[in-house]
Amino acid sequence: MVAALTLAVTGGTGFVGAALLDAAVAAGHEVRALTRRAMPPRAGVTWVDGALEDQSALRRLAEGAGAVIHIAGLIKGRGAAEFDACNVAGTAAMLAAAGPARFVHVSSLAAREPSLSLYGASKARAEALVAASGLSHAIVRPPAVYGPGDRETLELFRLARFGLSLMPPRARLSLIHVDDLARLLLALAAPDTPSGLLVEPDDGRAGGWSHGDFAAALGKAVGCRTLALPVPGALIRAAARADQTVRGANAKLTSDRAAFFSHPDWVADPARAIPPGLWKPQIATPDGLAATAAWYRVKGWL
Repeated sequence: MVAALTLAVTGGTGFVGAALLDAAVAAGHEVRALTRRAMPPRAGVTWVDGALEDQSALRRLAEGAGAVIHIAGLIKGRGAAEFDACNVAGTAAMLAAAGPARFVHVSSLAAREPSLSLYGASKARAEALVAASGLSHAIVRPPAVYGPGDRETLELFRLARFGLSLMPPRARLSLIHVDDLARLLLALAAPDTPSGLLVEPDDGRAGGWSHGDFAAALGKAVGCRTLALPVPGALIRAAARADQTVRGANAKLTSDRAAFFSHPDWVADPARAIPPGLWKPQIATPDGLAATAAWYRVKGWL
């Protein structure tokens, strides 16, 4: 059990951040969470109005905190400048405000392939800033994160209901349930956790999930037999261009995201596994997918 801390959290109003706040409050931590919009009062959480470009808000957020958990980031943008403004400059601003606090930085597996997407390049640059900061720190590269409340993977569940799973040919990926990721972030925030960790967590499935196995697991979760349909990268990129033409800035599939999705290997590197005794996943993916599908149904999303 980690001793109670005061945690400064960015991205607390998002999917991963919401799960972290739940876990942190349940564990007895006091949380300060940055927010751009008015939030309802919550026991154990102090909302700090502001944004990553507001240095005074970041100082109020981090003052006296034992750890900063930096989750906020942009996953869909219109160009390199937009990604850098949030993911790189935002990380630099949070590092400057962190003071002596331990710094836990949520990156992405995309940072392993910075030439592949603008998003991945921005996350790689942010990682470099954290590593060079001189702060006690840990960097986490989550794989695909899923769980109740997530709208990004919701489309995969909806497709599975129609018997389809679309991924690049020969693709493999790792997965992690959002609650397992939240527990890991808290473990990494502990003051006695080694500094300089760069970890790639997953659900414990060695070698990740093949397209076919993941399609079968998704199908079972939604109660349908699902066909794994390989989609060539060229077709994914064409779909992105079409989506951007039709929906413009509101497109869900951008060219940058298409480049990310077209890559066939998003499996966590076992060489960057979590040190023994610090954390291990508790939610098996088939169970987590089933529970997530059930949550979507209750909410009317699926």
